[in-house]
Amino acid sequence: MINITKKYRSLLICIILALVTLAVYARVFTCDFINFDDNLYVTDNSHIQSGLTWQSIKWAFTTNQAYNWHPMVWISHMLDCRLYGLNPLGHHLTNLLFHIINTLLLFLVFKSMTGQIWPSAFIAALFALHPVHVESVAWVSERKDVLSTFFWLVTMWFYVRYVRRQSFATYLPVMISLALGLMAKQMLVTLPFVLLLLDYWPLNRFGKNQPKNSNKATMKTALFLHCFREKIPLLFLSAVASLVVLLVQSEATLVKLIPFKYRLGNALVAYAKYIIKMFWPSRLGILYPHPGSALPTWQVIAAVCILLLISIAVILAGRRHKYLFVGWFWFIGTLVPVIGLVQVGLQAMADRYTYVPLIGLFIIIAWGTADIFGKPRYKTIVPVSAAIVILSVLSGLTWIQVGHWQNSFTLFEHTAAVTNNNDIMHYNLGSMYLREGKTDEAIKHYSESVKIKPDQPTIHSNLAILYGRQGKYDKAIEHYQEVLKYRPDDKTAYEAIRALEKMQNKSPTP
Repeated sequence: MINITKKYRSLLICIILALVTLAVYARVFTCDFINFDDNLYVTDNSHIQSGLTWQSIKWAFTTNQAYNWHPMVWISHMLDCRLYGLNPLGHHLTNLLFHIINTLLLFLVFKSMTGQIWPSAFIAALFALHPVHVESVAWVSERKDVLSTFFWLVTMWFYVRYVRRQSFATYLPVMISLALGLMAKQMLVTLPFVLLLLDYWPLNRFGKNQPKNSNKATMKTALFLHCFREKIPLLFLSAVASLVVLLVQSEATLVKLIPFKYRLGNALVAYAKYIIKMFWPSRLGILYPHPGSALPTWQVIAAVCILLLISIAVILAGRRHKYLFVGWFWFIGTLVPVIGLVQVGLQAMADRYTYVPLIGLFIIIAWGTADIFGKPRYKTIVPVSAAIVILSVLSGLTWIQVGHWQNSFTLFEHTAAVTNNNDIMHYNLGSMYLREGKTDEAIKHYSESVKIKPDQPTIHSNLAILYGRQGKYDKAIEHYQEVLKYRPDDKTAYEAIRALEKMQNKSPTP
């Protein structure tokens, strides 16, 4: 085997990570925009399409469109439109480049913190190639994921530099990069707490420089408080960002439509499902409908038991294996802003929400593998073989998953097939087939949508029109009557029923 120095080994790993990620995601270059938020963010947004102007930048910092405040995201889309216009290839290229850069940063940051090259490389490879991350990369609207994670990792990089050489000059870049990240996605409000976890491991700041005769508990408390005080400026930035996002998202009606007890139950189950999806990434879709009151109680109880048992085990074992504690609470903590306690949108969970949180579980897997197979007789063959198999399987699944994102039809059809009671996907498919002039397909999906959720007068109205065109007057009248159940003052529906009844009477009896 060629003996490669550590310097060139890291460079080679970076090159391999970049090339493999590029190859696995190559199909993204033929993907189109998706008729699900991409219109809000790019294709129907005149501010974005105008490129970088003083007026558009002002809009980016003042708008609350899409119930978010993320000016850095808007500005990045403006730059894309200036460079590529509305060619989707360029917009997808930017997302993929950020994903590759994030992968390399993740490797370099953990290598810098731990001094261990192979576990760091394994974390980066899992991050790069796991199929649940396809949504964050292949969906143009999810620029906020890849962009905010870039600032997240840059903040970590600067923080490591600060820990090693503490001064205002090394602390200022930490604050600036966090502030920029918060302007890309407010999920970074948890980053100061993650930095505190990193102080525990792998930076080991709570156990350093203790005098031999000192009280260990007292010294650890003092060191913890010192590390916490360091985070106060960062926590202030997070608090301001949290206030902004709460004000913006308070206008989202779903916050009030779904009672808190259902949101809490779904959040607990979502934690368990995210763990399952990490180990078994199947049936991935763009939207998982919120169950509301239909969520089975046994699932909530099972999720609570799983989370409690894992947490207890991690706390007990975390004293000896610190990475267990850090990885688990990285996962639990970073999901809090998006776990659904404040519900914005119709989803129960989303693959894109795991882009940063799964790093915590990857830490456990990478360093756990190093612990288990670290003995001399297993040191090379077993872990390397296992890693190659795992990464090969993940690469294949990611390649397949990217294929589902080719266009709106392929994505929505796939999502409708792999999820249950997804009225929104069927509604979107019905509307797209209607625009294509495919009446039978439109009727099929509209009918499925109202079967799942009957209280949709707009879809009933569309079905009535389509059945009327086909001369199926009974069915058309039936759907107009459904419209009147929910919109009793709808004069158009009354007039349409009368007109259909006349046409029905004129029709020859079969």
